[in-house]
Amino acid sequence: MFGVPQSVPQSAVQPRVEVRPLLKQIYMWMTLGLLVTTGVSVAVYNIPAVLQVVMNPAVFMVAIIGELALVFGLSLAIRKLSAGVAIAMFFVYAALNGFTLSLIFLGYELGSIAAAFGTTVVLFFVMTMIGLTTNIDLQKYRTYFLMAIIGLVIAMVINMFIGSGPLDYLISFAGVIIFTALTAYDTQKFYRMAADPTIQGEEASLLTKLSIIGALTLYLDFINLFLFLLRLFGGRRH
Repeated sequence: MFGVPQSVPQSAVQPRVEVRPLLKQIYMWMTLGLLVTTGVSVAVYNIPAVLQVVMNPAVFMVAIIGELALVFGLSLAIRKLSAGVAIAMFFVYAALNGFTLSLIFLGYELGSIAAAFGTTVVLFFVMTMIGLTTNIDLQKYRTYFLMAIIGLVIAMVINMFIGSGPLDYLISFAGVIIFTALTAYDTQKFYRMAADPTIQGEEASLLTKLSIIGALTLYLDFINLFLFLLRLFGGRRH
C-alpha cells in the first residue's frame, strides 16, 4: 500500500532533535505493527493449510481490498473514530498485511528476504535521522512526491498488462528512490507536528489517534521500501 503525503501543522525546524511524546508514540505503534506483520507472515508460511488459503486468488483479492479499506478508513475518518477503534484497525491492517505478505516466502529465497529487510532497516534509519535533523524544508516538495507516487502506480498498472522486464526493473528502482525520500519527508512532517504547541495541548485520545496515523504512514513507507528492494535485488525461487 502506498503512502500519500499529507499536510500537517508546521513549526520551524528545530536545531536540536527533541523526542516528543507524540513522536515516541508514533514509532512505538509503527514498531509494534511491523512485529505483528512479521509474526503473522511467518506463522502463515509455516501452516500449510492457511498458506493454501492465501494462495486462493479470491481470498487474496478480498484481503487486499480489506487492507485498502482499512487504510482509507483510518486516514479519512480518524477524527470520528475512538482511539481504541483506531488502534484496533491499525493492528488488523498490520495482521492482514502479514497474511498477504506471507507469499513472498514462496517467491523469494530466505537470504534475499533477510538482506532486503536489513537494507530497509538501515535506509529507514538513515533517512529518519535526515528527516529529524535537516534544515531543508522537505514539506515544500509535497506535490512532487504525490505526483511521483501517482506515476509509479500508473507505471505498475501498465506493466501488469505488458509484462516488460526492463520496465519492472525501472519501476522497482524508482520505488526505492521514492520511498527512501518519503521516509525523510514523513519523518520531518511528524516531527514538526510533535513540536507544534497546539498539537501538544490536545487531549490524550486525539494524540493517540494522530500517533496511529503517523505510525501507519511510516509503516507504509517501510513496507513499500522493503518490497521494492526485494523486487530489485531479491533472488527468486526457481
